Amino acid sequence: MTFSDSELREHEATLDAFLERRRPPEQVRDRVDLDYRIEGQSVVIFEKRAVPRDPDRTIEIPVAKSTYVRTEDAWRVYWQPSDRKWHGYDPRPEVDSLADFLEVVDADRHACFWG
Repeated sequence: MTFSDSELREHEATLDAFLERRRPPEQVRDRVDLDYRIEGQSVVIFEKRAVPRDPDRTIEIPVAKSTYVRTEDAWRVYWQPSDRKWHGYDPRPEVDSLADFLEVVDADRHACFWG
């Protein structure tokens, strides 16, 4: 089940505010930027980078993912190590809200999201 329209608007506002705090300076955003995607009940935060030899193309580098489990009213937290698969974030596998998820990602106490 996807988010309702009101939930979607609320989540987008929360994510937009987070990105504004974390995005790189405007003068480099054509080369590197931060964005998100909402896929069903999941939110994926990713870095966009220009391809070095083809600056008109970009690649996406996943930063973090959270999936809302409605039956538990909880957000599961994931990170992606070098195997390119999503893994539960063991230090804090679950949080109560999208805002809590973004706080975990922002703090990155174990250098799993931002490196």
